[in-house]
Amino acid sequence: MDHPVTQMSARMRWVVLLSCLSVALVVAAMAALYTALPHIATETGATQGQLTWIIDGYTLALACLVLPAGALGDRFGRRLMLLGGLAVFTVASIVPLVAHGPIWLIAARAVAGAGAAFVMPSTLSILTAGLPRERRNVAVGIWAGTVGVGAIVGILGSGLLLANFSWKSIMIAMAAIGGVLTIATGTVPESRDSSRPSFDPWGALTGAGAVALAVIAALEAPQRGWTSPIVIGAAIGAVVVGAGFAVIELRVTHPLLDVRLLARRGFGTGTASVALQFMVSFGLFMLIVQYMQLILGYQPLMSAVAMAPMIVPMVGLALIAPWLAERYGLRLPTASGLAIVGIGLLALGHLGVHSTFVDLLWPLLIMSTGLGLSAAPATAAIVNDAPPDKHGVAAAVNDAAREVGAAIGIALAGSILAAGYSNRIAGVIPLIPEQLRGPVSGSLAGALEVTNRIGPQAQPLADMAEAAFVHGLHQATTVLGAATLVVAVALGAWAPGRKARVTPAPAEAEVAVGVD
Repeated sequence: MDHPVTQMSARMRWVVLLSCLSVALVVAAMAALYTALPHIATETGATQGQLTWIIDGYTLALACLVLPAGALGDRFGRRLMLLGGLAVFTVASIVPLVAHGPIWLIAARAVAGAGAAFVMPSTLSILTAGLPRERRNVAVGIWAGTVGVGAIVGILGSGLLLANFSWKSIMIAMAAIGGVLTIATGTVPESRDSSRPSFDPWGALTGAGAVALAVIAALEAPQRGWTSPIVIGAAIGAVVVGAGFAVIELRVTHPLLDVRLLARRGFGTGTASVALQFMVSFGLFMLIVQYMQLILGYQPLMSAVAMAPMIVPMVGLALIAPWLAERYGLRLPTASGLAIVGIGLLALGHLGVHSTFVDLLWPLLIMSTGLGLSAAPATAAIVNDAPPDKHGVAAAVNDAAREVGAAIGIALAGSILAAGYSNRIAGVIPLIPEQLRGPVSGSLAGALEVTNRIGPQAQPLADMAEAAFVHGLHQATTVLGAATLVVAVALGAWAPGRKARVTPAPAEAEVAVGVD
């Protein structure tokens, strides 16, 4: 029997390719500047706070706007939203080349994130709109595998560029790729909700507000602490505004998101699984990049190359995982995949100051195997459990879960790492000169900068700081791993099994698919 991919028409294969390239671009853009921050600071004079917002401004804009962007795509056309999003992303990527200074860069990244918010749900809903379910799930698997490796590709690509050019070459590359994809989008067939429901402005406003407050709380927690009034206030605000969003959506005739979908076993399981996957993935990236650079001594490019093997199991399993979900139900790939992720995270607890790359590689491969097994079925469950006319909103829920999960993962991993490092190094601080205490107590990077200036006689202090960092790393991976195993058990109990397969919700109208 032919593989479902070979059964697609040439046009649909082109749509799948274009959708995957577009989502890969905007996901890669999330992580592409991680390795360039020192260069940006040197050239633009950006402060540490401004460097944080160069990264976070993109994520915040994307997370806030992705849900209304998906709804607008359902109403006005998904190709139109994809084209507009890519155009905005491209123009915003050009701005730092002609307007200088950190404020301009922060603003440009936020606008690029807004464009990305229209790209992400459009890519998924376009490729699912015109496909039957058996072929749709394979396309979703390819798309989910692409999203899973997008961040690694972004880090790898930026590392290659920085080895030969300035950080602006990253912006040039993103603008060039975005421009080509914008032109290519004109060949994609248009699709939209044929009923053209009225837009839900209050749902869009409260939904964006709840996501924004949740992301701000997560992003500010590592710098200010989880007990900071700003963090607590933002977290409480997110709950209150989120409750208001739910009330509004239950009352309006045409809700932005029918929140009752979250109670459906397929949709709810998929959303929770996607959020957890990105929480642990981005939390891990934040931890491991520092470990490779500060402990193993890798340069940024080598750090990216070292993570590249994770791509193989992610992409390979993403192609067969939808078939497993169809045959055995959502429960098997979700529970087993997340359990494998948890085991991989716990295995990172054996890392030490003198570990080798092989010691790091096998836990990363275990974790990426679990992600490859669970990612595509989760996304497919979200899409399949939503009405066909609402695939744009379903895709937006999938993307919002990813962004919020990523922000929480970075905040959680960063906070635990910082707390573990501070607690372990605290005993040494009174024994060193007062002028050195701030950098040494703040981070391993600061401690190594101090010890490198002092010379060989400071090696014992460097060893203690490295041991404190590894202690914090162990605590962070243990918490993430244990949380993943608990959620794997919970979702395994809730997810539909083989006899309770995910079935699409009744659609109010047929999807209008055509070519303009």
